[in-house]
Amino acid sequence: MVADSGGVVGIGGGGEPESSDSLRTFGAMVQALREHAGLSREELAETIGYSKHMVASVELGRRMPDAAFVEGVDRALGNTGALIRAARHLGRQPGLAAWFRKWAKLEAGAITLYTYECRLVPGLLQTEAYARQLFHDELPPLKDDQIEAQWAARSERQRLLRERPNTAFSFIVEEQLLLRRTGGAATTRELIDHLLDVSELRNVEIQVMPLVRESHAGLHGPMQLLETSENKWFAYTEAPESGQLLADRKVVSVLQGRYARMRSQALTIPDSVGLLQRMRGDL
Repeated sequence: MVADSGGVVGIGGGGEPESSDSLRTFGAMVQALREHAGLSREELAETIGYSKHMVASVELGRRMPDAAFVEGVDRALGNTGALIRAARHLGRQPGLAAWFRKWAKLEAGAITLYTYECRLVPGLLQTEAYARQLFHDELPPLKDDQIEAQWAARSERQRLLRERPNTAFSFIVEEQLLLRRTGGAATTRELIDHLLDVSELRNVEIQVMPLVRESHAGLHGPMQLLETSENKWFAYTEAPESGQLLADRKVVSVLQGRYARMRSQALTIPDSVGLLQRMRGDL
């Protein structure tokens, strides 16, 4: 999984989409046709060359079936073409990991969004060159179409910054992320220029946490916080191949306190802009 504080589908568990109405409806169709044909899940799986677990995951609406699965099941259960036609309406958001989709939906309607990152520049602030370097560094290696899907999903999310001018965005990023020069000097120059450009938006605040800081409230790791239009707060934390959406008010309150402390520990907004300009000049 390529982390960006905006999960994206890599290889493995992250490729399984969040259950949706279309997936559950399709799964119910498969189950009904299978039972009508008098086949068990094991028997259907053996017939189409997939595992019992795969059949169960599709029937329960937990997994997006690939074309070969759909065609095989359709042949095995009457060859009517109904499942093939139904599969065309299955919906998912390519490029975003299953665990991130609920957060992305909340993010799209948030009136306040706070992001702290210590691993890499947040996805909402990345340039295409920087993001593609992250995708190329992923292991196991991604296919070209996976990279394209991931960049498409990320660039679509980035429209939030300019299309939601009444949403207050706050970012705290570590100085070390730019000193690393991911992608090389040219990519880093472009990235800093982009950060400076975005920081001029009235609804966006970018603060840099300096490399040397004796007290740091963010040592527990990256986090995101948002406020909905109903003034409810949620938090999101991410780890390799997983993410956690947090709604418990006590837990969210703790994270809000940490973020508030980090805002006081990071450089002020004008000082952050000054540091970015100096770093840009050093490249």
